[in-house]
Amino acid sequence: MVKENKETWQEGLSKDITFIVTKDCQLACKYCYLVGKNTKERMTWEVAKSAIDYILDHEKDMTEESVIWDFIGGEPFLEIDLIDKICDYIKLQMFQRNHHWFNSYRFSFSTNGINYHTAKVQNFIRKNKEHLSIGITIDGTKRKHDLNRIWKTPEMEKGILPKPEEEKGSYEDVVRNIPLWLKQFPNASTKVTISSADIPYIKDSVLHLYSLGIHEVNINCVFEDVWNDGDDKLFEEQLVQLADAIIDGDYYKDYACSFYSEHIGKPMDSNLQNENWCGAGKMLAIDAAGLFYPCTRFAQYSLRSKKAWTIGNINEGIDKNKLRPFLTLNRCTQSKQECINCEVASGCAWCQGENYDAAETPTAYQRATAICKMHKARVRANNYYWNKLYRKLELEGTREEFEKNKRESNLSNC
Repeated sequence: MVKENKETWQEGLSKDITFIVTKDCQLACKYCYLVGKNTKERMTWEVAKSAIDYILDHEKDMTEESVIWDFIGGEPFLEIDLIDKICDYIKLQMFQRNHHWFNSYRFSFSTNGINYHTAKVQNFIRKNKEHLSIGITIDGTKRKHDLNRIWKTPEMEKGILPKPEEEKGSYEDVVRNIPLWLKQFPNASTKVTISSADIPYIKDSVLHLYSLGIHEVNINCVFEDVWNDGDDKLFEEQLVQLADAIIDGDYYKDYACSFYSEHIGKPMDSNLQNENWCGAGKMLAIDAAGLFYPCTRFAQYSLRSKKAWTIGNINEGIDKNKLRPFLTLNRCTQSKQECINCEVASGCAWCQGENYDAAETPTAYQRATAICKMHKARVRANNYYWNKLYRKLELEGTREEFEKNKRESNLSNC
């Protein structure tokens, strides 16, 4: 993420507002949780304006010090004209209203990167550069990226999947825009998704992303139940091999990978039992029909087996009664006792929308645990990483310097 001045950005105190500007995308990524993508549902200016007016009219209900105006799809940059108009209107209205979010806001994008170089996108970036975060998704090596992130074909609209030899990967279309992106956002990070089929390419993919100049690689396993027997062992092996490469190659000095953290793999902190992992219910998402959701994962195009969970609309506003269940969601109210008592519970993530979609009944209180074994494998590799790193630092006599630099880095990111 782009580091911003603390005077204009209140990290951790922000409201996340998401515009689902389109449900279309050039790609048909195999692990994508958006099961209902289509070319028809595109947000209109009238719907976007009504949503903005409602949000800014209800300033007293949204007291967070800062705001993230998030734009997603599908692929958001397919609707760059609408987004440009929306952002201009937001800035003007926040200024005219003397809104407490004025000059304490961010426009945020996660993009497949294909249209990044186009004139309209570049004009938008130049106009909003100081309040902009853009993450381009590139999955690693060409082999790993093209395994899942393939171009959509007209036949796919009819439910006809291409044969493996007919699939066209998008790596070359994305990687050509990485130098421009990093020139404009030197501190930007990318997000890598791991599913069962691409586990063997994790180590090479992270190192490849480092070689492209990306210093921060955020990785997560998909929350859906896609994991096969033995995947956790392969996963651990890849993370151990990656740990060796990062430490032996001194990458840890200038590069980061989110798989390794000193804060995971411990028993659940009793002080955090009343907190939820994600911000569902505190966030707000709006779709093309003007419907409000507690998170985009509760919109119909994100759900395989459940009905959409709406909390209002642009005409009637937010129904606070429909938000009440989210106020009581925490680690204990939705977790099995096994998860609460787990010795490596810290850092084990979940998605509230996936919990709802995978539950046996229409409830948000049943935690999906498909990634349990993957988390435990990550913890074992994580322990290996930190033990090896600190042994090396002790032998070199540089541990104290390393920990000092780490503390200073954490403070500068606050």
